Order: sequence, then C-alpha cells, then structure tokens
Amino acid sequence: MRHALLPLSLLIAASAQAATPYAPGFGPNPELPAPQKSLIPTMNIAPAVGWPEGAKPRAAPGTQVAAFAEGLDHPRWLYVLPNGDVLVAETNAPPKPEDNKGVKGWVANKVMSRAGATVASANRITLLRDRNADGVAETRSIFLKNLNSPFGMALVGNTLYVANADALVKFKYTPNAMYLNGTGEKVLDLPGGPINHHWTKNVIASPDGKKLYVTVGSNSNVGENGLAAEEGRAAIWEVDVASGQHRVFASGLRNPNGLAWNPQSGQLWTAVNERDEIGNDLVPDYITSVKDGGFYGWPFSYWGQHVDERVKPGNPDLVKTALAPDYAVGAHTASLGLMFAEQNALPAPFGNGAIIGQHGSWNRKPHSGYKVLFVPFSGGKPSGAPIDLLTGFLDKSENAYGRPVGVASDHKGGVLVADDVGNKIWRVSAAQ
Repeated sequence: MRHALLPLSLLIAASAQAATPYAPGFGPNPELPAPQKSLIPTMNIAPAVGWPEGAKPRAAPGTQVAAFAEGLDHPRWLYVLPNGDVLVAETNAPPKPEDNKGVKGWVANKVMSRAGATVASANRITLLRDRNADGVAETRSIFLKNLNSPFGMALVGNTLYVANADALVKFKYTPNAMYLNGTGEKVLDLPGGPINHHWTKNVIASPDGKKLYVTVGSNSNVGENGLAAEEGRAAIWEVDVASGQHRVFASGLRNPNGLAWNPQSGQLWTAVNERDEIGNDLVPDYITSVKDGGFYGWPFSYWGQHVDERVKPGNPDLVKTALAPDYAVGAHTASLGLMFAEQNALPAPFGNGAIIGQHGSWNRKPHSGYKVLFVPFSGGKPSGAPIDLLTGFLDKSENAYGRPVGVASDHKGGVLVADDVGNKIWRVSAAQ
C-alpha cells in the first residue's frame, strides 16, 4: 500500500526503468558470466580494407552522415578550437620494443597488422577548417609536427596542451593560426618506456582551466609484466596548471581514453577498455563518472569486487574498496571516444546522453563494437538502453571499412567521428 503514497510519475518512471531491456554486457548492472580460461585466446580479426568509392557508414533514422575530411593518415583523436577549427591527431603507437614479446606477442602483432593498427605514426596534428560552414573542410594544414605519438589536446587560454605518448607538452596558441612554430615546452613526463602497452594519453581541462586531467593506460592486460611496471598507470592524473604538480586522481582504470564533463552533473566521465582473455563476454568496457580518490579494480578485480584470480598475489583489502562503474557498453568493444551530446544538435532520441566511439573487437566471436553508440541520460545519469548512432563499419564478410575512435561536437549541430582505418573524419547531423 505504501506505493499509493508515491506520485504516479515516479511509479511510471520506476516501472519503465525496471523494464528496460539490456543486451548482455550492457547497462548499469550487467550480468557477468563465469570467467573462461583458454590456452589460446580467441582471435577474430576484422581485416582492414578501407572504404569503397562512394561508401559511407549508416546513420540512425533522423540523422545523416557525410565525410568532413578524407585522405588523412590514421586520424585518431579530435579537438575543436573556439573558432571552429578542428584539430586531428594523425598518430599511432610509438616504438615499444619490450611489448608483445614471445610467441603470444608475435601472434598479437600479426593480429594488429591485419586490423590496420600497425601503420607508422605520422606524429602530427593537422588543422581542418570549414570556411563556408557546409559541413566539409575545405582547408587543411599541418598544425604541429615532429610529435611523439600525440593523442589528447586541450586549449586553456592561449596555451595548447598536447598529450604525447611519454609527456604532456604545451605550445603558445595564436587564435586563427593555421600552424604553430616551435617544439613546445614539457609540462611533465608521462609513463612511457620500452613496454608502453597502452600508449594513448588523453587530456582535458577543468571548466575553470585550473586543472588538467590526463589518462594513462596500463602496461599490460592484467599485470603480467609485474606491478612495478604499472607505477602511475591505469589511472587518471590531475595536474595543477599553475604549479605543474600532479597526483593520481583515480586509479584501477585499465585503459581510460575518452574524457568528458557531464553537462548536467558537472562530473568528469571517462570511457574505459577492460581486460581480455577470460571469455567472449568478460569484461564489459564501460563509461563511468570518476570519483576523486576512487579505485575501480584493475588489475585485482573487475566490475567492482569480482576478483580476477589470474592476478597473483591478490589484494583483498584493496578489492573491498573497488567501485563498480556506472554503465557497461559491451565486452571487447574497445570503447575509446566519449562526448556528451549538445542540446538541440541531433534529433530525438539523441538529445541528452553520451556518445561513444567503439573501435571494435579483435578477440571476440561475433565481433563487437565497430560503431558509434549513444547512451541516453536523465538527471546526469544513464537512463536507458543504448542506441546505435552510426554503424556499417563492417562489410558482409566481416572486413573493416573503418574503425571509429575519437568523437567531438563541432558546435554547429554536428558530431565528428575520427575513423583511423578509413582515414576519414565523418560528420553526423540532423537529416535534412
């Protein structure tokens, strides 16, 4: 009888939430199967073939997609400047001679090569400019060159920060410049070295510009290179802009990439790649709000306090503190890009929620990811089942036309998607 005291709207909302159908490996409380160990990990590569002439991804109903820029060199990450210019990190992994050694490493390198992930890094940031606001970049220039596997970018005032594979560096930015001169100034070293297993480093500024948050992925799948090799890794760092001092803001995040500020709650959110080799549906990648001082399990546990028995010795006391993420987005999807939709940019149901670039699996049958996913939000939290925004990156034979990575709003009603296998930047907008 106590339900009669609740407003009808709350009862309806609670009922709808309880009835939301989530696919396995998705949602706020995903069902986790028992881990499966195998001598040889699953390998199911989607060979990279590139886009046929005139082909493009499939946009969700009510939206359309077109190429914003083509002919790039492994475009992986995006940043939009205040004047609308788009910065693209054309980049790939740096030399890391101690990573993926032995027979298992040899196999992994072959896999990555077929998936289009072993091309040499261009080590540059390119500027794209859409002069006539038609959704296509007419002008491009090399904005910065001779970098070291650059990834994340953030502008604070007239200082542009770039996260290289081994250091955070900064450059003096001139508004409307087509290129920047100089080698930049190092702000601080980031964990790199001869392993540098997860080399991508992202950076985002706090809304007031006083802090920077930098992602540092783990140096292994699940600690097999020794925990000493993980010092400062699997974490998000907080950097004080004025002093350059840094601290670990959150830890136990195997490979955080995307960073975005939730416009409703003001919280920092991240997209995280979880561990491999314990089954097709373990462990789900996820998006989550990031709590100051929070520990998210890696390598000792996953999805909160589910212990990973492969890690020896374990750490039961630390596992007791492990936080469960907010929302699972599928196992082995390689969820990298993250942004929050801008109000009134895309039509319903894409008006309020998170947009995620899923690079796609190489170790799952059937494939997962290879799409741009939308997760609806309400009141600053995920509020329903995910919806495909952009698909069609695989052909009927399971070859990869492209692989989506970074996502960014162009602040003109469009969502930009970096496609590092297709060597394009796609723009999703409301259908005309």
